[in-house]
Amino acid sequence: MTRLLIVTDAWHPQVNGVVRCLDKVGQELRAIGYEVDYLTPERFWTMPMPTYPEIRLSLASLGEIGEIIEGYAPQHIHIATEGPLGLLARHYCTSHHWAFTTSYHTRFPEYVAARLPVPCEWSYAYLRWFHDAAAHTLAPTRSVVEDLKDKEFQHVVEWTRGVDSDRFTPGPKTVYQDLPGPHLVCVGRVSVEKNVEAFLRLDVPGTKIVVGDGPQRDELAAKYPEALFVGRKQGEELTAHYQSADVFVFPSKTDTFGNVMLEAMACGVPVAAYPVMGPIDVLADPKAGVMDNDLAVAVERALKLNRSDARAYALKFSWAACAELFRCHLVPVVGGQEKAA
Repeated sequence: MTRLLIVTDAWHPQVNGVVRCLDKVGQELRAIGYEVDYLTPERFWTMPMPTYPEIRLSLASLGEIGEIIEGYAPQHIHIATEGPLGLLARHYCTSHHWAFTTSYHTRFPEYVAARLPVPCEWSYAYLRWFHDAAAHTLAPTRSVVEDLKDKEFQHVVEWTRGVDSDRFTPGPKTVYQDLPGPHLVCVGRVSVEKNVEAFLRLDVPGTKIVVGDGPQRDELAAKYPEALFVGRKQGEELTAHYQSADVFVFPSKTDTFGNVMLEAMACGVPVAAYPVMGPIDVLADPKAGVMDNDLAVAVERALKLNRSDARAYALKFSWAACAELFRCHLVPVVGGQEKAA
C-alpha cells in the first residue's frame, strides 16, 4: 500500500476551501488503495494567529516533526501550507534530501497586506523561497500558475478542484420566503480579504444574505442592517441556503479558486463575480455565471441565466478527477527530485 503524508496547518475545525480540498482528496485516494495520513495542528499546543484568531498556529519543534515523519515512513510527502508545520516539514525534507510537493491555496501576500503594512513583495519572496524547494508546486488554476511563473516561482503545475454534486444538488427554495426577492447570497468567511462589503454596498433590488462567520461580521452587520447575516452553516442546512438563492455573489478579489462558486452552481445557482483570478478560470462558461467590473451589472445579468445550465457546468468538476491529478504530481521521497526534473 502506498503511504502518503499530507502536512497542513489548516485543518478541522476550520471550515474553508483548503481543509475541504485536502480532506476530499484523502478520501478519494484511500478509495483507490492509498494509505493517507495527515500531520495537522491537532497534535500540538497552538496559539491564535494575530489578527485572525480562528486560525491556530502550532507550537511544534523540529524534533517532534521529525519523529512523526519517521514514524509514518511515507513514500510521498505533500506540504500543503506555508505555516509553522509546513516550514518544519520542509526543513526536515530538505535536510534529509527528501523530495516533496507543495500546494499554493491562497494569495497569502494580499491577505497580509490587507491587515498589516507588509509589502506583497516581501511575502512573495518568502513564498518563492518556500515553494522552490519542492519538486512540484500545485496551483488551482491556469491563471494562478501563470501568475506564479511571472513572479519567478519554479516547477508550478495546475491542480484544479472538485465539488460533491450529490451533496450540492438543486432543490426547492426552503428559506428566505418571507424576504423580498431576488435573494442574493454570499457564502464564506466574513473578513476584509473576502471583500464582503463590496457585496453589501450593491445598489440592487432584493435581499442580501451573508452565510458565514468571521472577524468582520459584527462590524458589517451593524453597518448594513438591511442585510441578513445567518452565520456559518454546514451539511444539509448549507445546501438549503444555496438552493434558496437566486444568484450567488462572489465579491472576493484575492481567492485563487473559490470552491463556493462550484457548490452554488452544483445547486443550480448562477454566479456573479469580478473578472479576476479565480472566477476567470472557474466561470469559464458564460451560461453558468457572469463576470463584470461592476458587480451590480454581473448580478443583474446572472439573474437571467438558466439554473440548469449552472448545474450542468458544475458537473464537469469532480473530487475523483482532482485526486487523480494530485496523485499524478506526487514524487517519491527518495529520487523524486531526479524524477521531477
